[in-house]
Amino acid sequence: MSLISGFNAENVEPQGSFEPLPAGQYAAVITNGEEKSTRNGNGQYLQLEFEIIDGDFKGRKLWTRLNLINPSDKAVAMARAELSSICRAVGVMCPQDTPELFNIPLTLSVIAKKDDDGEIRNYIRGYDVAGGAKSKPAAAPAAPQTPQKAPWAR
Repeated sequence: MSLISGFNAENVEPQGSFEPLPAGQYAAVITNGEEKSTRNGNGQYLQLEFEIIDGDFKGRKLWTRLNLINPSDKAVAMARAELSSICRAVGVMCPQDTPELFNIPLTLSVIAKKDDDGEIRNYIRGYDVAGGAKSKPAAAPAAPQTPQKAPWAR
């Protein structure tokens, strides 16, 4: 029996457009992670899949690749820094396996960029905790300041 036997396209809305998303901030969750070998076979990367969970683009997906094993120390350092940002955004500081990062809301900062081939593609350029608060380590408390008189006070 064919998998499409009995399917009637008249009863199903067609797939929407896959135009690039406008640059901006999007609420999302990680829905999948897959370890893959690089094309030339001399490294490995972690591909993470994000799904937007709110707004006009709910259900759309974005991906990032983290070159965690690579002959280029710079590529590995960049991937580790990006992974650190992701871990901080979802609140899982020492994951032992990729699924620990799944289904935890975070905020993605997304850009739309024209590639060399002329196509406009989306890239994730930042990760924040859900709601958009920056995922930075807590700063040391500020020293108490002497109260200043308001300009209108005499």
